[in-house]
Amino acid sequence: MTIQTPVTRTTEDLMANAIRALAMDAVQKANSGHPGAPMGMADVATVLFNRFVSVDPKDDRWPDRDRFVMSAGHGSMLVYAINHLLGYDDMPMSQLQAFRQLGARTAGHPEYGHAKGIETTTGPLGQGISTAVGMALAERMLNARFGSDLMDHYTYVIAGDGCLMEGISHEAIDLAGHLKLGRMIVLWDDNGITIDGGTELSTSTDQKARFAASGWHVQAVDGHDKEAIAQAIEAARADPRPSMIACRTVIGYGAPNKQGSHDVHGAPLGEDEIAATREALNWPHPPFHIPPEVTEAWRAIARRGAEYREAWARRLSQSPLADRFRAAFGPVDTKALDAAICAYKHRLSQDAPKVATRKASEMALEVVNGTLPDMVGGSADLTGSNLTRTKGQTPVGPGDYAGNYIHYGIREHGMAAAMNGIALHGGLRPYGGTFLAFADYARGAMRLSALMGVPVAYVMTHDSIGLGEDGPTHQPVETIASLRAMPDMLVFRPADAVETAEAWQIAMEQTRTPSVLALSRQTLPTVRRRHTDANCSARGAYVLRDAPRRDVTLIATGSEIEIALAASDALTAEGIAAAVVSAPCFELFAQQDATYRTATLGAAPRIGIEAAIRMGWDLFLRPEDGFIGMTGFGASAPAADLYRHFGITAEAVAGLAKRLI
Repeated sequence: MTIQTPVTRTTEDLMANAIRALAMDAVQKANSGHPGAPMGMADVATVLFNRFVSVDPKDDRWPDRDRFVMSAGHGSMLVYAINHLLGYDDMPMSQLQAFRQLGARTAGHPEYGHAKGIETTTGPLGQGISTAVGMALAERMLNARFGSDLMDHYTYVIAGDGCLMEGISHEAIDLAGHLKLGRMIVLWDDNGITIDGGTELSTSTDQKARFAASGWHVQAVDGHDKEAIAQAIEAARADPRPSMIACRTVIGYGAPNKQGSHDVHGAPLGEDEIAATREALNWPHPPFHIPPEVTEAWRAIARRGAEYREAWARRLSQSPLADRFRAAFGPVDTKALDAAICAYKHRLSQDAPKVATRKASEMALEVVNGTLPDMVGGSADLTGSNLTRTKGQTPVGPGDYAGNYIHYGIREHGMAAAMNGIALHGGLRPYGGTFLAFADYARGAMRLSALMGVPVAYVMTHDSIGLGEDGPTHQPVETIASLRAMPDMLVFRPADAVETAEAWQIAMEQTRTPSVLALSRQTLPTVRRRHTDANCSARGAYVLRDAPRRDVTLIATGSEIEIALAASDALTAEGIAAAVVSAPCFELFAQQDATYRTATLGAAPRIGIEAAIRMGWDLFLRPEDGFIGMTGFGASAPAADLYRHFGITAEAVAGLAKRLI
């Protein structure tokens, strides 16, 4: 049933027109932006917030707030207008007047972390609706753990035609329908307009039939009929399936000469059209002026949310699960994790297992998952290859959310976006796996992980030509370089079980940085046989084998450390002193001071060794230094044959070293 804040229909009309006015005025002042979507969806958004949404601007991180995602992120002024009207203290009118200007919180697209009330970064179309699937799933999983007294809210999404055309939308819609995420409601801005013109230029898809085929509850309404909108949302909230409401709207509604046209999509209306719009809407107020009675109506929504939040806080204080709940939404217990990983590393150094680092990752995850109770694993249909499911993990299924492992299906992009949503929601710590080569399928969402500073862990196995017979389509010779090029992403390529454990420790203790673990299919020996309490990988690179003097320094990552050590042995036998540096994480090494970097790398000639392309190795190598690796794509053959064929061998390293000295 509706939880409407009492206002007259006339006042609710004024509340919607306030959004329209602020949107057109801000875009006009910036001389840049998209007024069409906010103006077209103002009625839908007003009904949604006035009658249904529960948020408290005074506590924007309240765990049981409703989540609102503007998937059509170009319509960002709708979000900023609403947040100003609700009274978020970081969204004064001056921020709207500085729309799209340097340093303002009101960026061209909603940016998570820039302002309160923005649940996720949107802009790349399709990401919002897909991230919202993770939020809705997290809500249900936490509801299964803590009950409806502590976790019982909705995830609302405004999506546009572009969101639904993007391929990721199919992955997200399919997954949400399969899992029966009934607390997710998508309001589709069905305005029939794209940048190029009418949607008939590029699509004939029956979107309502597509959602229905994926198990969604589907309705269609006039997006300017507030009572019809409210009735549809009520019906959606009552249905156990995720819901899509097709809201037939007029883009740029209220602009008498431009509404309904692609001309209003992504450009200012112009002074003359704005004047005509003010007259058409009976909005006789100057730019950026909101009448007190309209502000009061919006602030009443905030007061209602505060009441709900206060009632929730009382329930939390009386709950026997309160401490556990607060811990779930708090920081990782680094003290417990550090102790567990340190003890585990000690055993590894003694046992010296010879395992693939994908297996070493599974072994480390047994420790991590056993120490941190809020871990949620998953894989894009490669559980048995990624080795992401540990003992005791149980799967989440349709209507059954008590587990802690998610079968994402063959949906790499959708998995990455859903993990972003789970992490953004809070209360759970997600990781998920696929092959490293398929990072390209997930890249859009991975980039948003980095841009938002969301500490998601990506387990990416089969990291090189070492996977062998599956061939060049699956051999990511260039992928790791492209991931290292992404700002604010940690990329780990561990050499053995010890470095893999250290990589997991570092990844789990990040608060603002996602991580990629690039892991081998082939078995690798333990090269760290002397235990250290310190996490050596945390320096990014370190001297694994020193020499009394340095004639050459061999720098390698992952599976090629074994080759570097063998080359060092061969060179030593010839009287050539070859130190070996392990470099599991370029990004962390770049953060070290110059003194440490110089001491680690030395002044002698250097050789980089990695079964991948050289791009990105300038952090370690000077122009005169050497590199043993790939210069093109791989081939289909057993791994040992491929390493010989491409010249990534200890003999090749030793030969290059002698030429450089």
